[in-house]
Amino acid sequence: MAVITVVGAGMMGSALCVPLADRGHEVRLVGTPFDRHLIARILEDGHHLGLRQALPRELRAFQVDELATALDGADAVALGVSSAGVRWAGQAVGPLLRPGMPLFSITKGLEWDGERLRVLPDVLAAELPASLRETVAPAAIAGPCIAGELARRVPTCVVLTGRNRASLETIAGLVRTSYYRVFLSDDVEGVEICAALKNAFAMGVAFGAGLHERHGGVPGSIAMHNYESAVMAQAIGEMMRVIEVTGGRPSTAAGLAGVGDLDVTNNGGRTGRFGKWLGLGLSLPDAVARMDGATLECLEILAVMRTAMTALKERGVLGAKELPLLHEMTRVALDGASLEMPFDAFFGGEQG
Repeated sequence: MAVITVVGAGMMGSALCVPLADRGHEVRLVGTPFDRHLIARILEDGHHLGLRQALPRELRAFQVDELATALDGADAVALGVSSAGVRWAGQAVGPLLRPGMPLFSITKGLEWDGERLRVLPDVLAAELPASLRETVAPAAIAGPCIAGELARRVPTCVVLTGRNRASLETIAGLVRTSYYRVFLSDDVEGVEICAALKNAFAMGVAFGAGLHERHGGVPGSIAMHNYESAVMAQAIGEMMRVIEVTGGRPSTAAGLAGVGDLDVTNNGGRTGRFGKWLGLGLSLPDAVARMDGATLECLEILAVMRTAMTALKERGVLGAKELPLLHEMTRVALDGASLEMPFDAFFGGEQG
C-alpha cells in the first residue's frame, strides 16, 4: 500500500481520507493555515468538527507547520484546499514533490486570465517548480459527492480528469473502493467547467424552493418543481456552451461532472441552501449570514464568469443574449437585484 498525504482538512479533503484509509494506505492529513482548529480537534480525539464524526483511527494529522514532515516519503499527494488556496498549495507543496509524483485535487473553480478561462489543474501546474512541470501532471476529481456521505461510505461515483493518462490510472488505482467508484476522462476543460459552474447553477435551481416557501408553500410533490426543472435544463445548456467556447466536449455536461454534480449540489450542497435563502427574498448579506461561515464558491465563480462573459461578448465569441441564466444569477447574487428569472430567453428563445 502507499503513503498518501492530503493537504486541506476541510470537509471534502477529510472525507477523502476515508476511502484512502479503507484501501489500506497510510494517510496523512495536513491542515492549511485556516484549518488549525480542525487539526487540533483531530489530534485531540480524532473527531472532525465539520463532518461531525470520527475519522479513521489510522489517520495521522499534522498542522501546516509540519507540511514537510507530512510529505516526507509520500507516494502521492491530494489537495483539498479551496479554489483561492490552489496557488498557495502549488507554491507550498511543489518544492516538496518528487519528479513523476501523482498529484490530484478535489478543488472546484475557474480563473479568467484576460484572454481565456483557465481550469484549476492548469493553474496548479503553473505554480509548480519548472523542473517538475514535465513529469507532474495535476489531475482533478469532480462529480457528485457530498463530503458527509462519502465519509459515511455512501456509494459514490466521481470522474477523474487530467492530461496524463498513465497518471490518471495510477491515481484511480489508489483511491477506488467498493463504494467510491472513479471513472476517467481526458476532457479536462469539460469536466472542470462543469465542476465550477454547477456551484453557481445549483443556486439558480434552488431559487424555486425559496420562492415556493416565500409564497406560503411547504415542501411536497406540489411545489415549484416545474420552475426548478426549467432552470436545470437551461443550466445544462449553458454549461455546454461555455465548454464549447473553452475547447472541451459539450457532451461532458450530460454526465457525472455536469448533470450529476448539479443535482447533488442542489439537493444536498451548501450552494442549494444559499439559493433558497435568496429565493426567499433575503438580502445578500442576510443570506450569507445564514450560511454560518460556509465557503460560497458560487459567488467566486459568478464573479469570474461575469468578467469572462463581458470580454467574450465584446470579442464576439458569445452572442449578446447568450447565457441568460448566468447573467441573471450575477445580478441577484453579486448585485443584490430582485429575482426575475428570464424564462423567455431560455433555450435560444430570444437569441439573435
